[in-house]
Amino acid sequence: MVYLPSTRHLLRAKDLVDARYREPLDVPTLARVAHLSPAHFSREFRRVFGETPHQYLLTRRLERAAAMLRSTDHSVADICFDVGLASVGSFTTSFRRVYGMTPTEYRAAHPPARAARVPTCVLQAYARPHSSSFREDRRVASG
Repeated sequence: MVYLPSTRHLLRAKDLVDARYREPLDVPTLARVAHLSPAHFSREFRRVFGETPHQYLLTRRLERAAAMLRSTDHSVADICFDVGLASVGSFTTSFRRVYGMTPTEYRAAHPPARAARVPTCVLQAYARPHSSSFREDRRVASG
């Protein structure tokens, strides 16, 4: 078996959180991915990444929830469950702690961007070919 430094193992667990944040992930599961004991995994994860595995997972979930609040019209409860959280109350409390406002207030403060209206003349000018390859007006030399 090839020895890998523990930070490489920790990155595997971190990548798992990034990819599967919706799923119920706990420290023992992440520790198995990193090939470390749960206690050693938690200590090393915090030392290397500056936060506990649970904090990292919650941060990923809240970031995704914020993105969904900005870009969808799903209910706060649906978003809570979509990102892998089980309690709307805990979700709201955690969201307020991180973003300084409730999910509903956050959505109101970040309305979806409106599509910019581009004048027709600009669209037509942009759609024109710059160097035409049509040679209809040239005579073809017959040989």
